[in-house]
Amino acid sequence: MDFFHRLKHDIPFMSYGKITTLISLLTFIAAVIFLFTKGLNYSVEFTGGTVIEVQYSQQGADPNQVRDRLSALNMGEAQVQTLGTNKQLMIRLPNRQDMTSAQLSNRVLELLRQDHADASLRKVEFIGPQVGEELVTHGLLALGMVVAGIIIYLSMRFEWRFAVSAIIANMHDVVVILGCFALFQWEFSLTVLAGILAVLGYSVNESVVVFDRIRENIHKPAMRGKTIPQVIDNAITATMSRTMITHGSTEAMVISMLVFGGTALHGFSIALTIGIVFGIYSSVLVASPLLLFFGLTRENIHKPQKQKEEAVV
Repeated sequence: MDFFHRLKHDIPFMSYGKITTLISLLTFIAAVIFLFTKGLNYSVEFTGGTVIEVQYSQQGADPNQVRDRLSALNMGEAQVQTLGTNKQLMIRLPNRQDMTSAQLSNRVLELLRQDHADASLRKVEFIGPQVGEELVTHGLLALGMVVAGIIIYLSMRFEWRFAVSAIIANMHDVVVILGCFALFQWEFSLTVLAGILAVLGYSVNESVVVFDRIRENIHKPAMRGKTIPQVIDNAITATMSRTMITHGSTEAMVISMLVFGGTALHGFSIALTIGIVFGIYSSVLVASPLLLFFGLTRENIHKPQKQKEEAVV
């Protein structure tokens, strides 16, 4: 399905390349400032805390109502999610220096029994700061391994200008997502980290599709009289229908999770929502202009073969 087959001319994306690159640079700098000034709002998995499982014997409880009830503890936003049914809830709370895990669980049970007298504790677990530090280390290691794998893959598949442009664009997406979480102080949990890793792969795929089309256009006889910016514009215009269909359908699913998925999927879905939008933007309006900045020419892709000198008898 091609939504743009009636276009007589390619959309001149590269004529706005300097503007979009400047916008991306300012966005990147702002995200870094937010990360250093505000920092990420780590969840219980990273900072340590208490995990409480509650059982309701008669009728289930509303997680939102439970969350509002737990606000009386003045411990920030509590994580409440169902375990299969709303008769079993898992509650995550940060630790308090003036209260042990046993005291905290008893206080939670007292609050919940004000609405449901049949509430009972199933399990109480304490997550120490050491475990949180290990999760941070392992999470950063996983992110670093994914980034390293992407760098190796792009370096092997493309000429260095393409590889470096795609790497910069992907790092731009990750930093922007982290900057948004730092700015709005959204909770950064393991599900958010999983969403960022998914965005990395998603953004790389879009960059590879656009770059493959650019490389193909350079070899096409019909494009021999075109300049490099015109070749890139043609490649982006030719892939726009595919981008709208794939990213549009994926974004619709992610927004559905964001709206109807509840608190358990909120961080994951919002990371994907931001990441998909910026993934399209960076692949088209960041990575492609960077090719021109690094001096892409036809000779970089289609190097002329040297004629061998015939031996003189």
